[in-house]
Amino acid sequence: MARDKKLIIGNWKMNLGVHEASLYVHKLADQVKSHRDVEVVLAPTILALQTLSVQVNYRQFKLAAQNFYWRDHGAFTGEVSATQLRGIVQYGLVGHSERRHVFHETDKDTRAKVQAALRNGIKPILCIGETASERTMGETSDALYDQLIGGLANVTSEELEDVIIAYEPVWAIGTGNNAVPNDVIAAARAIRHHLKHLYGSRAASSVTILYGGSVTEHSAADYLALSEIDGLLIGGASLDASAFAGIVEKAYQSVKKK
Repeated sequence: MARDKKLIIGNWKMNLGVHEASLYVHKLADQVKSHRDVEVVLAPTILALQTLSVQVNYRQFKLAAQNFYWRDHGAFTGEVSATQLRGIVQYGLVGHSERRHVFHETDKDTRAKVQAALRNGIKPILCIGETASERTMGETSDALYDQLIGGLANVTSEELEDVIIAYEPVWAIGTGNNAVPNDVIAAARAIRHHLKHLYGSRAASSVTILYGGSVTEHSAADYLALSEIDGLLIGGASLDASAFAGIVEKAYQSVKKK
């Protein structure tokens, strides 16, 4: 997507059943105003995706999968593939810190999922970020580089146009500890620098970079005002219709000011 648009993604994580999700989207639709300069994406539990794909107005909301398996089909009991999600979602989260640290997914897993998303016409949202110890040791840039290399191996410069990078410092996710704007600026610049090294300046300059990590309705505007940031990946605040609608409106206001 073009960098002159803001991308706001609500990751509901393991919250809201099918009926609850449907009711919530109905409520959210009344509060979120559609703006051509803001793309709003909802990432519900996989159980609710099919129902919501029929319910949502795609001019107002797009859908994202929180997870998927990298093989297209086969004897993989309990898994859902990117191929099966085609036509239902437009985006897919890959490499989220909870997948890496709770479920022990490796760079190899992340890389395979990025490629699976791309070959199935789904835009991967590659989540990267440093841990508290890496931050303390001054290794943020190195950690981001390693995760970019791990997730984007075999991705071409043409395919990179469909990849979203979400900077989510592990130490900030779900903790209430926000990264200060200067830290986010430094991380976003490091990401773009690494992408320039890997793909060239033209490809690197066009990549959409998001920030995520305990973002609230009150802190969103500070991040959206940063020229290095093209949108937000929202966790807990996306489960509050009023707060999430407020963040979308702040995204629109940030575009209007430019």
